[in-house]
Amino acid sequence: MRISSILMCATAAVFGIGFSPAHAQTFPNRPITLVIPFTPGGSTTIVGRGVADKMSELLGEKIIVDNRPGAGGTIGTRAVAKSEPDGYTLLLGYTGTLAIGPSLYKNVGYDPRKDFAPIGLIGNAPNSLVVNPSFAAKTVAELIAYAKANPGKVNFGSAGAGTASHITGEYFARAAGITLVHIPYKGTGPALTDLLGGHIPMAFAPIPASHSNVAAGKLRALAVTSMTRSSLLPDVPTIAESSLPGFDASLYYGLAAPAGTPRPVIDKLNKALRDALASDEVKKQLALDGTEITPGTPEDYSAFIDKDEKKWAGLVKASGVEQE
Repeated sequence: MRISSILMCATAAVFGIGFSPAHAQTFPNRPITLVIPFTPGGSTTIVGRGVADKMSELLGEKIIVDNRPGAGGTIGTRAVAKSEPDGYTLLLGYTGTLAIGPSLYKNVGYDPRKDFAPIGLIGNAPNSLVVNPSFAAKTVAELIAYAKANPGKVNFGSAGAGTASHITGEYFARAAGITLVHIPYKGTGPALTDLLGGHIPMAFAPIPASHSNVAAGKLRALAVTSMTRSSLLPDVPTIAESSLPGFDASLYYGLAAPAGTPRPVIDKLNKALRDALASDEVKKQLALDGTEITPGTPEDYSAFIDKDEKKWAGLVKASGVEQE
């Protein structure tokens, strides 16, 4: 009987028999790691940490935020793709990593459609086009005119080569018919630090990361990159309404696990995520950061990842940015 029991356990381990409803009932029974593939201080950390704190409370286990920056967010994203599919390592999915990275880098190391088990969308926020108050341009039209009069002399900062803020800047320059010089940083935080210090004149940065400095008058917001104005910055026009009709570059956040994570675990995480997004605390926090909440099912997020990657792949190609 002992040998038989051992063989049965071994068989269950191989075929994952014991990793189903019973596992989901006890999940989680230890801390979960949420990998945010960018440096602290950026929009992904602001959004991810707010959601993680509430989910920790709902699940009864701590969700530890682990910032793993590098290569436009692809290093941390790739690490999650190769992690154990047990629900204890999660990814803060983002437009820059799941929609832009696969088109920008020749060997990104993961497939956004095949290597992840989507948990659910969190929300979306546009980038903001912000400048140092000392910069001459006070509108998008003035910026375009200035850049045309000074070709190759206007720098813009981004969260790093290949990030959403980088591609948005290239997309903007191409659409406006101007030449901008890209200055990559290791995250949105460092880019905004240099912008505040006057070392660069402008940057594209997610509203969750830039709005406090805009509100304090330390930065001037010329526009937002979505088709509609941000509720957080209602007086700031969109690029589309300012000078470039049809311009749209919104950024989306979501949660994902490695492919192969059991569906009962995904469902439990999805419920915790949706409950967190429905809570007054998270609603208030994300609203203050300019993020529009867009909850949904794992299938909703899977379909969105497919659509978003196709859109940004086209923007990467149109921008003329070389793949690395």
